[in-house]
Amino acid sequence: MGSMRVYVPATLTMLHQMLSDGRLEPASLTAFALTPRLRENYVAGTEEELEYSAMAEAARASLRLIALEQAGGPEPRRVVVTAEVDGVTPRPDLDDGAVRLSGPLPLESVVAVHVDTAEAAAAVTAAAAVVDAADLGDTDAEFVLGDAEDHELAWYDPSELPFLLELL
Repeated sequence: MGSMRVYVPATLTMLHQMLSDGRLEPASLTAFALTPRLRENYVAGTEEELEYSAMAEAARASLRLIALEQAGGPEPRRVVVTAEVDGVTPRPDLDDGAVRLSGPLPLESVVAVHVDTAEAAAAVTAAAAVVDAADLGDTDAEFVLGDAEDHELAWYDPSELPFLLELL
């Protein structure tokens, strides 16, 4: 596959790390993208809607990362880093939109960063606590996840990151 737009689940801690290291180390090198398999699942839908679906998967995966670092981490906010990269391998064993990156993401490949607003913090905290239960089909947990997913992620240009992180 040539160059592809990918959506990488992350956390605020990972964003701080990305700024200091000049690259993002995605968990298990996993990201989400508009893969042929994801496209097959949608009979209708614009390119934009399909990209949004891949980003939503990444936002949900961000909840799992937040759950892992919850103790003593910064205020929980879902984070999705959008980048243009080469060398992406589909991972249909994980999810229709899941891909494996060939390595860490250089900061230069990042085209946008999406972060929850402060209003979402309580819903994100609750969702991070039940994301595993939701994966296993718990309907109450799915409902809690839906509350978090009702919050739109705010869009930031990569150049805004230092200011954004200073304000959080």
